[in-house]
Amino acid sequence: MRLPQIDHTTLAGDQLALYEDMKSGIETSFKGFTAIDGNDDLVGPWNPWLSFPQFGGPVWNLVKALAQDPKLPKPVREIAILVTGTYFRSDYELYAHIHVAEDRGLPDDTIRTIVSGNRPVALSREEGIAYDFAAILVQGGAIPPILYQGMVETFGQDGTAEFIYLVGLYCMVSTTLNGFNVPVPSDGDQ
Repeated sequence: MRLPQIDHTTLAGDQLALYEDMKSGIETSFKGFTAIDGNDDLVGPWNPWLSFPQFGGPVWNLVKALAQDPKLPKPVREIAILVTGTYFRSDYELYAHIHVAEDRGLPDDTIRTIVSGNRPVALSREEGIAYDFAAILVQGGAIPPILYQGMVETFGQDGTAEFIYLVGLYCMVSTTLNGFNVPVPSDGDQ
């Protein structure tokens, strides 16, 4: 890791407020993987966000906005995140969201195929359009009109916007994790 692990007991002011908000959000919404270590310090992307609260605070606000009353089905969200984490080869991201995807009902074969960089054959219509849309977004370039139209027909305009921002967020998360070389926790599996 390229940043020191922040000891939460040394925090004050804006950093302490951000730590408390992120820790509360993690305990509520991010289960099934290690995001808080045995010392109650934040690991994963939360440590870099806490290290640079001027950037981490706004990113955390986007995380919270996307978690509040989501329109997309949970498996669809996880497909988007797994496609993004796979594209960026982000170890911590994949470690965390493989567990979340399992908890949200995605079959192991589907998860394995996505993280190997391939499109699973046995996807529902919703899951298939999500995979295709996310894959094109992370590779760059405009979304073809027929795919955008299918997304809006399937998830509505608000759901489509949520999906686009979700993929954008996890591009940011993945580049943060990769840029600061954030490892999978020692108690995590790879």
